[in-house]
Amino acid sequence: AQMVKLGPIRITTEKSKEPLDSGNGDKPESKGLRSRFFGGKTKETDSDSANGTSRAAKALPDFDSSLFERLPPQLQAQSKNQEHLWSYLCKLPVDDIGIPAYYSRLSRQQMNLEDRNLIYPLGKGVFVHIYPDNESPRDSYVPVEPASLDAMGPLMHEVDSRLLDYVDQLDPAEADPEQRTKNLFSCLEDICSGKEGRFKKGGLKVTETEMMGLKYLTARDKVGMGVMEPLISDPYIEDISCSGVGDLFVEHKIFGGLTASISFDDTAELDRFVIKLSERIGRPVTMRQPIVDAVLPDGSRVNIVYGEDVSIRGSNFTIRKFNSVPMSILDLIDLGTLSFEMAAYLSITMAAGLNTFVCGETASGKTTLLNALSTFIVPTNKIVSIEDTAELQVPHPNWTREVTRGRAGEGSSVTMFDLLRAALRQRPNEILIGEIRGEEGAIAFQAMQTGHTCHSTFHASSVEKLIQRLTGSPINIPKVYIDNLNLAIVIGSVRLSDGTSVRRITSINEILGFDDETGAFNFIEVFRWDSASDTFDFPGHMNSTMLEDVVAPKLGLSRQNARSIYDKIDVRAAAFRKIHEQGTTNFYDLYKFLAQAHRQGFLG
Repeated sequence: AQMVKLGPIRITTEKSKEPLDSGNGDKPESKGLRSRFFGGKTKETDSDSANGTSRAAKALPDFDSSLFERLPPQLQAQSKNQEHLWSYLCKLPVDDIGIPAYYSRLSRQQMNLEDRNLIYPLGKGVFVHIYPDNESPRDSYVPVEPASLDAMGPLMHEVDSRLLDYVDQLDPAEADPEQRTKNLFSCLEDICSGKEGRFKKGGLKVTETEMMGLKYLTARDKVGMGVMEPLISDPYIEDISCSGVGDLFVEHKIFGGLTASISFDDTAELDRFVIKLSERIGRPVTMRQPIVDAVLPDGSRVNIVYGEDVSIRGSNFTIRKFNSVPMSILDLIDLGTLSFEMAAYLSITMAAGLNTFVCGETASGKTTLLNALSTFIVPTNKIVSIEDTAELQVPHPNWTREVTRGRAGEGSSVTMFDLLRAALRQRPNEILIGEIRGEEGAIAFQAMQTGHTCHSTFHASSVEKLIQRLTGSPINIPKVYIDNLNLAIVIGSVRLSDGTSVRRITSINEILGFDDETGAFNFIEVFRWDSASDTFDFPGHMNSTMLEDVVAPKLGLSRQNARSIYDKIDVRAAAFRKIHEQGTTNFYDLYKFLAQAHRQGFLG
């Protein structure tokens, strides 16, 4: 028996006389970008060739084996339908790590699993295996794909060379991923048809399984993001980070920080990948401009730092995942980010046009919350959003979406300041700003003074920090203008008593203004998170200036009846509970529901 190191767990192989190949000749450890997984490359016989008919594969154990009998029923069914999954399971050291559980989808219930050894599907034949690593504080994240370059490298190389003959059919300007995939598959079927190719090279003879593998790898590498495509397509991943040469790391919505089975072993390969990534998004990095912020084709935000002269461990990149369907306010309630009463309060204040900033530290969930709150904006309003990179998602049909161009100081650049100044001429009811960082803050407060409702995210961990940044350089808002901002929502990533990392709205605050006599800013903490019980208090009940003095008159309530607005909070909270119980939690479905309720006068 031999011991083969594949990732954090050793696998004992009885039959092999050589270490399992990891995809680079006869060396067990390849250099450059590699995807580590249990098992290795299928050996080719002497008669195998890229154009041959007998690329041999190792026989897998039968489905009546003891391993198969030990699998959960759902995993048994998937193994029968997906040969590559069964092949992967056969190579697992189950005696060491145990039999993985199977979940068709994940939920918060899996957060507290003691044994995080599980498999879940991503679709298109791709699965993810998460298992504990006793040698690391992070568990491991392994994509299980229908095919890999380790096993199909020579065949893919031959296909790539033959695709050059079809360059006139492959329009590089084609923006639609589905059409690009369709064009590639058409060429691939021609190459592997068994007929003479268009240049009489003769068709490649492949098995049905090999054809499926070729299609998967072709779509993954030429339309998708290559070996990182499973990570990009995983809806449970929030961030992907490469800190330089070494492993990739992911932040999982359910399981937190994980180590991916993808690694860069040398700076040259890492640099090539980073250059290719930057060119793919139309913002190539160079030694002169080594830092790039951009957006991937799927909307995910990427930051790239290129070269060892500015990044000691080699080039690095971070991808912040983009959800095609944003999380709704009810999804956030499910996660414990806020309560139904807080959602009811915010729905009333947002509909009333109160200027609101969502504040927090990096990766605290500011943009996610602002997206969710946008469903509370009056559905007939005209909205203009302004951002550095497109992250905001608004469900309203009358939405103008604008982004900056180039770098500040360049002749053709369009800055946040330029866009915000232009937005004031577009007669919007609401202006959404991706983030206020500089001089655009002064324009935003001028817009508030002239009656334009503004909402934005802001990097500040408390109301005090918010005011310090607003009144300091480079934003420089006069202190007496601060009361144009009505609400400051503070959200953060916090730890519960059991050590679990979660996101919570730690406070909702009403900004009252600056007191000249005392030189202090006054604000009311309307809602407050209790860290000990992980619940939310409502100290602003019967004590909310914004509700009683600003919102109540807009709803037609007299001064004597102003406090009846708190009854509206209770009624709306109960309505959100009922909507939640009915299962209407999708972002767009919830917006349609609220828009219909507004049309019928139920949200007056």
